[in-house]
Amino acid sequence: MEDAFSHVRVRGEISGFKRVGSGHSYLTLKDDRACLDAVVWKGTPLAFRPEDGAEVIATGRLTTYPGRSRYQIVIERMELAGQGALMALLDQRRRVLAAEGLFESARKRALPFLPRKIGVVTSPTGAVIRDILHRLEDRCPSHVLVWPVAVQGEGAAAQVAAAVRGFAALPDSPDLIIVARGGGSIEDLWAFNEEVVVRAVAESPIPTISAVGHETDVTLCDFAADVRAPTPTAAAEMAVPVKADLADSVQQLWLRAGRCARRYREHGQEKLAAVGRRLPAPERLLAPQRQRLDEVGERLPRALSRRLAEARRELADASGALRPALLEARLARGRERLAALRLRPSLVTARIDADRRRLEQTWRLIEQLNPERVLSRGYAWVEDRAGGVVTDGAGVRAAGAVTLVFAGQDRVDVQVEGSAPKPRVARKVPDQPTLL
Repeated sequence: MEDAFSHVRVRGEISGFKRVGSGHSYLTLKDDRACLDAVVWKGTPLAFRPEDGAEVIATGRLTTYPGRSRYQIVIERMELAGQGALMALLDQRRRVLAAEGLFESARKRALPFLPRKIGVVTSPTGAVIRDILHRLEDRCPSHVLVWPVAVQGEGAAAQVAAAVRGFAALPDSPDLIIVARGGGSIEDLWAFNEEVVVRAVAESPIPTISAVGHETDVTLCDFAADVRAPTPTAAAEMAVPVKADLADSVQQLWLRAGRCARRYREHGQEKLAAVGRRLPAPERLLAPQRQRLDEVGERLPRALSRRLAEARRELADASGALRPALLEARLARGRERLAALRLRPSLVTARIDADRRRLEQTWRLIEQLNPERVLSRGYAWVEDRAGGVVTDGAGVRAAGAVTLVFAGQDRVDVQVEGSAPKPRVARKVPDQPTLL
């Protein structure tokens, strides 16, 4: 069997596709009349990732599997059955991913104006990377990090997705990512239509430019990226501005700032000159003050001479009042007043006697009002347990236990029995006889 059918081509629809841990893939090719098991050994290059429902043309050799006693085809090459099938699969995948919101315009981010570091995901040997580096050098030299990947064939999609995620995981990640590839057929660009690439680009925290193929080529990666560039060269132009244009803009801004500063200064000088013209001359402002200074200067010597004469007169008057005879007479009068004010013993004694009498009267009054004198006549006052004075029967009944204080501060504790006062009996007044 293997010798007779060593090279066959089978067309059918993929069903039951699965990839096991060893890296091998197993599937079934079927049509409306029959089905054939198929196996893809690890390392076999495929142009796209097989999916259930895709119609393909598989090229390989027929073998038998003794464990099941069934025929199977070992696939060496697989391609979609025509461009129409590819487009149908692409459209189906686009609708599924769009339903998840991966292509929403609200997710798109603006590109940085002047990125300090740019990451490029592409093949390191193709013309694409040379075009990008050359265009960046012409416009604005930048620091470029290249993550080399395969851009078509088996494993290309996984490498591109890993590169996009790898740039985001770097400690010093780039400010912008360019995913680039040259033109080709839809089969050549199929790696950029794989779901793993689309999700990696959509989930990237770094703004991304998709530059896959020529202007007429459209991939799902273009929909997921923040910006789509028609070519890799156009992506480089979108990534950075022209350095010469920036320098010219800065120069123009500097010239405008200089002109504004000159105009502001000239305007200020004009305003200052206008205000200066409205102000009077300094000589006119200072003339009244100078005239007043001259008048004060002339009056000052005369005022000093007049004040000196007045001071001399005051000194003469004061010196006349300080004559010895006048001082002795004043001293004599002071001695007379002092003698009249001297204290006489009789006046002091009389004052003391009067105060003593008032003190004795006050003491007798205090003795009469002393509670101890009342207690000495057989009375006592009543205190509750807190030491407060009880003044009526209601207070005694409310306290329940009281203390009787007698003369000499002798105390007797008393327990009160009975809580209600006895009603008073009104005395019966005999009837008054009448005269009738």
